[in-house]
Amino acid sequence: MSDDVAVTFTGFVISLMTTAAVHFGDYPDPVTGEKKPLNLEGASQMIDILAMLEQKTRGNLTAQERSMLEQVLYDLRMRFLAAKQEAGAADPKPPTVS
Repeated sequence: MSDDVAVTFTGFVISLMTTAAVHFGDYPDPVTGEKKPLNLEGASQMIDILAMLEQKTRGNLTAQERSMLEQVLYDLRMRFLAAKQEAGAADPKPPTVS
């Protein structure tokens, strides 16, 4: 695989973060091009996946990777809480906090 198409940890995290943003309704669906309505359950699942990734890679990341992952998780968790408040959601599964 050449360097210009190599998958990196940072790229993978950004991909999951972007998927969460699609569930928050921030970006159009990459397949259909349609902007989707708020999907708190889908966003929560992406946050849970990133939290699992943080847990499973603990001690194996560079300082920069760890810092980026922590910041992404913090930002998404805050975004989730704000979106849940705005939507007045009736108890969707909240994201796991490690």
